[in-house]
Amino acid sequence: MNVRETKLPGVLVIEPRLFHDQRGYFSETFQESRYAEHGVCGPFVQDNVSYSTKGVLRGLHYQWPDPQAKLITVLSGEVLDVAVDIHRDSPTYGQWISETLSSDNLKQLYVPRGYAHGFYVFSDSAVVLYKVDAYYNPTGAKSLLWNDPEIGVEWPSATPILAKQDAEAPPLNELTIQFSPLS
Repeated sequence: MNVRETKLPGVLVIEPRLFHDQRGYFSETFQESRYAEHGVCGPFVQDNVSYSTKGVLRGLHYQWPDPQAKLITVLSGEVLDVAVDIHRDSPTYGQWISETLSSDNLKQLYVPRGYAHGFYVFSDSAVVLYKVDAYYNPTGAKSLLWNDPEIGVEWPSATPILAKQDAEAPPLNELTIQFSPLS
């Protein structure tokens, strides 16, 4: 397994080992002790799967209260996966990273608590698995404006397919929550 740190504290790109043969491949996409060595510590309490079609943008999502860390894996298709630092006192506050995740490269993105997360679907469709370390709280599900100019995420499309919640989300300067450093 190869683990690469990003410019955002705690956000990791993980490349699990693939074992290829004439039948295809096999890969461990999570093993508690191996991932814990790199700071991916769960415990993960819920798995979520989303299916999206080409041009869909989901995000930028976070949960407050009860923030969630997420381990994201694309099971089918290809997405541009994005994390944004929303720790107000962080030196990287408002900064973002992106990584292309696909069922071909099996890369994963680990997004700790206190980051907004979203993705854009490149392929005809995509199935995305999220392992999360806190239960979903529907009253705490929040969105950050996907195209906030203060953040400046370079999305592949200026006119993605959005949920109403994402299209009408507030910009960064209107967030009222306060994550403690790397909460």
